[in-house]
Amino acid sequence: MAMVTVSQSFNFHGFFVRKASLLPSSASRVRYSINDRRWLNLDSASSSCRFRNLNSRCSITNTDLHLSNVLTEDEAPQDLSAAECDCSTPIVHLKTDILESESLSLLAETTYVDSVLTALPVLSEEEQNALAATPAHPVGLYALYASSLAGNLVEQLWNFAWPSAIALLHPSLLPVAVMCFFSKLAIIVGGPLVGKLMDYSPRVPAYMGLNVVQAAAQLLSATMIIHAHTVSPTSVSSVLLRPWFIVLVLAGAVERLCGVATGVAVERDWVILLAGMNRPIALAQANAVLNRIDLICEIAGASVFGILLSKYEPVTCLKFAAASMIWSLPVMIGLTWLTNKLATGVLDRPRSCQTCCGESSEEAAVDAGSIVDRGLETIKLGWKEYMQQPVLPASLAYVLLFFNVVLAPSSLMTAFLTQRGVNPSVIGGFSGLCAFMGVAATFLSATLVKQLGILKAGAAGLVFQASLLSLAVAVYWSGSLSQQSPVLFFLGLIVLSRLGHMSYDVVGAQILQTGIPTSKANLIGTTEVSVASLAESVMLGVAIIANDASHFGFLAMLSLLSVVGAAWMFCRLLVNPTDEQRSLFAVESNT
Repeated sequence: MAMVTVSQSFNFHGFFVRKASLLPSSASRVRYSINDRRWLNLDSASSSCRFRNLNSRCSITNTDLHLSNVLTEDEAPQDLSAAECDCSTPIVHLKTDILESESLSLLAETTYVDSVLTALPVLSEEEQNALAATPAHPVGLYALYASSLAGNLVEQLWNFAWPSAIALLHPSLLPVAVMCFFSKLAIIVGGPLVGKLMDYSPRVPAYMGLNVVQAAAQLLSATMIIHAHTVSPTSVSSVLLRPWFIVLVLAGAVERLCGVATGVAVERDWVILLAGMNRPIALAQANAVLNRIDLICEIAGASVFGILLSKYEPVTCLKFAAASMIWSLPVMIGLTWLTNKLATGVLDRPRSCQTCCGESSEEAAVDAGSIVDRGLETIKLGWKEYMQQPVLPASLAYVLLFFNVVLAPSSLMTAFLTQRGVNPSVIGGFSGLCAFMGVAATFLSATLVKQLGILKAGAAGLVFQASLLSLAVAVYWSGSLSQQSPVLFFLGLIVLSRLGHMSYDVVGAQILQTGIPTSKANLIGTTEVSVASLAESVMLGVAIIANDASHFGFLAMLSLLSVVGAAWMFCRLLVNPTDEQRSLFAVESNT
């Protein structure tokens, strides 16, 4: 190893170069010290460009050369025998007269710096906007859209199918509430673990594996519900203890955990690589397209299964759902592979040095006790990273919205409307219109951000949602839901409130995308989903206790308070931000 250092020192009227020879040394590092001086005077006419106290240093370090001596032309080696014995590398001579007057005259020219600066290419504002709006891998992004369409269509169909089919088994909210509760519990515990596993695993194989597990869990769940419809109905307490229901709960928990993990991978990692982190317009457009795909699939899934359920038996509809799961899986896997291939293998890129290097073999060979300890440490790490976010209030406002388990197109709302005798096509239309409001919100949010800024746009969405849900709760407590018109008005207010909810969802997603490094995207993203699932599981626990349909008004009031709390927390961030948040949203604070 060697280090060669050349120092130059510029003064007001000249500069000097110091030189000296190195004596042989057995050390591997060679230092080039400087002894005497050579003065070169500059012309006074060219001294208009003054260099006061300007020092430059050129260093060559960590090279593969092994130098035993460095000499100048005018100095002779004093002891070459020792050098020849230690190393056979030839002696390197450094010339001190390489700085010619012709080169020095360039530094004296006043136009030199200007010519260098003007030679740099500068993009116009239109060219910069065009570059920011162009995805890094547009063809791969289109393949990702197709893969999301195939996967979300089946997932949204199943999300509407299973609570409707279970609600027809017994007139109680308890079975649906228990299934939702354990699904959220699985996300709370397993979310950070799966997130870290995906951070340390190749993207494409891990994503495909989770899709296979999710499809298998959906098929098992459909089989259990079909079996439940073929046996004689029993009381709700005995249903919870049936083997098929226990298997259904476990399969549903695995299915939801896999669905959350794949969703986080696409929204927090894949889309950033394909659209480009440094291309904000392209990233915003990709986020909007993915949201529209998800919501369009929700519209189609709820509408299709609602129409089928109004015309056919539940078992026939469940068989149709199972068949759709089988054919969509190979299509989705093929499109995922095609996405990576069209993106020139960008999804194979390692996330960071930490994930690239991995863990040592000693750390990998651990016993069961160490695995449990590491799992607990991963959960703690996920919560720690989540709580250290600079935009934590915005994320907590998003989490508070998950306390709203009934004033939304949720499983409990589906079960409640089914038990009140509402036509399945109306229930499917309600879920479809809620999703349509989400599609409209992807267009509205862009306009709101442009007019109000990202923070004020988020606050406007939350206040709008809280206002409409307050009216919906007032309609419910008026006691007129026994008639069809008040029911439709009640559902209409909830549909309109989804416009504000989804506007905030779109705005908050981009804030988190740009603020979380890709090396921690899955860990923090799944932890956030775990926190949201914890909020939802608390409300589901309340629903398990108050499982009678007559307690729906109490659950609606709790849901309303959570939305009002989310609006208050975000508005508090808007009015009184911290210094770090001011720097993050400096443009908005000045407007």
